[in-house]
Amino acid sequence: MLLREGLASILDRAGHEVRDSVGDADTLLAVVRKNPPDVVITDVRMPPGHSDEGLRAAAAIRADFPAMGILVLSQYVADAYLSSLLESTSGGIGYLLKDRVGHVTEFLASLDRVADGGTVVDPEVVRQLLARRRDDGPLAALTPRELEVLALMAEGRVNSSIAEQLVVSEAAVRKHVGNIFAKLQLEEGHDRRVSAVLTYLRR
Repeated sequence: MLLREGLASILDRAGHEVRDSVGDADTLLAVVRKNPPDVVITDVRMPPGHSDEGLRAAAAIRADFPAMGILVLSQYVADAYLSSLLESTSGGIGYLLKDRVGHVTEFLASLDRVADGGTVVDPEVVRQLLARRRDDGPLAALTPRELEVLALMAEGRVNSSIAEQLVVSEAAVRKHVGNIFAKLQLEEGHDRRVSAVLTYLRR
């Protein structure tokens, strides 16, 4: 309840309209279906079972409202949760560790990306997945620098932000991104950036 009320206060002060603040998955589904918002923020674990009720509610919401942004909060990095969350990508999707909420500016920026239809994954999740799966599947073809660029893409960063983070030119970043698309065999005509990030996260 403290986290929920704190989030509502942060969002209100930032100029967002908080339509509802609820404490269980069934009520979440009911209020969303009655008065659909632009974005839903939910915990993975919710009453009554405190297991994956929030995640299952998010999946149900996505089925009913494919374009609605959904930002899921979790206490731990959990591959199964992340994989389920990324099954559908028609609307904005975010997966953040709860600690990220304390970084208010970053949290609000992530929320904006999700509201705009983007994909945002907590940097700590990205780092842990990168450490675990560096040599897995098609990612094995990427160089360490390309993996680093892809990890930053998964955080929701645009090329200019990646260039600033890596202290390189935007042209260099564009070249790395192009190499990533080619090595992952992502064809023109699709949102290759999202596809590359999903390939990375799912592997």
